[in-house]
Amino acid sequence: MTLHLYNTLSRTKEEFTPADPSRVTMYVCGPTVYSYAHIGNARPAVVFDVLVRLLRHLWPQVVYARNITDVDDKINAAARDQGVEIGAITAQFEKIYHEDMAALGVRPPDIEPHATDHIPEMVAMMEKLIAEGHAYAADGHVLFNVPSYPDYGRLSKRDRDEMIAGARVEVAPYKKDPADFVLWKPSTPDLPGWDSPWGRGRPGWHLECSCMIEKHLGRTIDIHGGGVDLVFPHHENEIAQSTCAHGGETFVRYWLHNGFVNVDHEKMSKSIGNVLLVHDLLDSAPGEAIRLALLNAHYRQPLDWTDDGLAQARNMLDRLYGALRSLADVEAEPDAAPNAEFLAALEDDLNTPKALAALFDLARRANTSADDAERRRLKGALLASGALMGLLQQEAEDWFTAAGADDGPDADEIERLIQARADARGAKDFAEADRIRDELAAQGVLLEDGAGGTKWRRA
Repeated sequence: MTLHLYNTLSRTKEEFTPADPSRVTMYVCGPTVYSYAHIGNARPAVVFDVLVRLLRHLWPQVVYARNITDVDDKINAAARDQGVEIGAITAQFEKIYHEDMAALGVRPPDIEPHATDHIPEMVAMMEKLIAEGHAYAADGHVLFNVPSYPDYGRLSKRDRDEMIAGARVEVAPYKKDPADFVLWKPSTPDLPGWDSPWGRGRPGWHLECSCMIEKHLGRTIDIHGGGVDLVFPHHENEIAQSTCAHGGETFVRYWLHNGFVNVDHEKMSKSIGNVLLVHDLLDSAPGEAIRLALLNAHYRQPLDWTDDGLAQARNMLDRLYGALRSLADVEAEPDAAPNAEFLAALEDDLNTPKALAALFDLARRANTSADDAERRRLKGALLASGALMGLLQQEAEDWFTAAGADDGPDADEIERLIQARADARGAKDFAEADRIRDELAAQGVLLEDGAGGTKWRRA
């Protein structure tokens, strides 16, 4: 099957054909590092991690860039509140972001450009836009001249009034048109700033991505991804800047956007108090379960985050790792390929729910097969398929023994009690054996007796 992706620009599912099959390029808008990432921030990181894994399975070279926004008014406010330089804020939360995403199984991108390292490129792009009549300087600002780009609004499919309202544009006397947006703004002495032909200032958010993409990936890239909230104004503005700066060349060939994450049927909001931080969720659930919960819905659809959904994801992983545990004595088929049905689902616009169904079918067959050759093949397919989704990346025993380890007895104590239970059963002291089982269950450790002996897992 051929990879098909839903292109936000055309509003259709299209066959994906890279401009250069020997170098597939993808850029995803990364975090603004001023605070902890919430579960909504984690969704694009996980979704596009799956996509880049799939692209690398299909093409020999993929170059994936995800930026760090390290200059922003929210960063400035956090630094001011804490009485530190912005670099202290950005370094702290960039490190936390990396750790949290790694816990979710998100691999680092090939390139992670920082906005503050690209000020010369931003100045050069603004000078070019001004020279071509697509931007102008006014009162220390540089603004993009929206009427100079007739295709403005093509991505978001909004009319002019909707765009002005949606962008919450500032009504300012220095603007030639209400829709014009800021490329550069002046900095007061108490704010970070850089020298420029228009005075000391700092870049607008939209300009940063255009310049980082051009420097690291080229003028035209295959895929640009991000959350649906970025379609307008951020990605609309990126298109305008880059297209006009590059003489009308296509900026992005395929635009992909993931849906929102709601919490218990409500939009996440600080005022409601339902913002869920990944950092906090990791205290109560394995990162792999959080990842699976994020992949349980199709990436383009809204995802309703609930405690029950997270518990379901843990149970799903119990079943998958249970199948691998039953294959512990089986050597996986070497160089195994992902299951065909599983791969077809991912190639159909990252249909992760359908891919997971194929994964569970593999697990079911593994649990019932008595044929050694088939069991080797199924184990290889399970592992290879799981790897494409960033799942089943640890030993089965580690999964069952690690979950909740901070809240109960350690592995050595559990093994000691299991042996004591076995001794009691051997002596026909079934009351003592039952007491030990109940004691472990009360501490969140479940025992499973089988032909190969007693296995345990944390509830």
